[in-house]
Amino acid sequence: MKIEYTTFSEIGKRRANQDVCRVVEMPEYNRALMIVCDGMGGHSMGDVAAETVCNAICEFWGNNPNVPDSETKVAEACKIATDALYARSRVVRPIEMGTTMVMASVEGNIVTIAHCGDSRCYLLRNDAVVYQTQDHADPHWGSEVVTRCFFSMNPEVAVPEVARFEVEPGDRIFLCSDGVYKAMAPQILTARLQDDKPLEQVVDVIKFMCEKFSTDNYTGILAVVE
Repeated sequence: MKIEYTTFSEIGKRRANQDVCRVVEMPEYNRALMIVCDGMGGHSMGDVAAETVCNAICEFWGNNPNVPDSETKVAEACKIATDALYARSRVVRPIEMGTTMVMASVEGNIVTIAHCGDSRCYLLRNDAVVYQTQDHADPHWGSEVVTRCFFSMNPEVAVPEVARFEVEPGDRIFLCSDGVYKAMAPQILTARLQDDKPLEQVVDVIKFMCEKFSTDNYTGILAVVE
């Protein structure tokens, strides 16, 4: 199956955009990869961490189009990304740097969804949410602490949670950083994602709400299965 998609990534009310998103299309192999990484603002060089992890996973996926998607393939890609982040963090001196990651790989009629951290993926069908990733985060002193992520000082916490589903024509897949879903009530976001409008118009409404209410960078990929 093919996908149609649109993306956005905005700085919002922050001084720098530490979010990264990519789509790798491989139509000759009947597959596509979508990924969002959100660099952790509480550490140095969150944008570099997000870019490093995103690039490493995309490169691995692009170099292995004949390898069927699986939990093992995701784990291998994440191990390579972890090693790349560790190496990048020690170019000059050891630096604490980290990022979340959420990805969705569509291979034929199967989507493989994986995430580390609090970036999310929603799978929607017939005006219902079929699946939503659960954030790897715990409340701590009035704020949330991410419990799984790619972190240069503790590679062991980069443990992806993986789910696989059959997809149908018309299904929508939405990946986003927390700056999106924290800008509006959950029911408002899912309602907008299911609007019977072109993807660009759906995203325009979400971006408008993020511009008004988000306090963070906001990034997303909205795709429909054709």
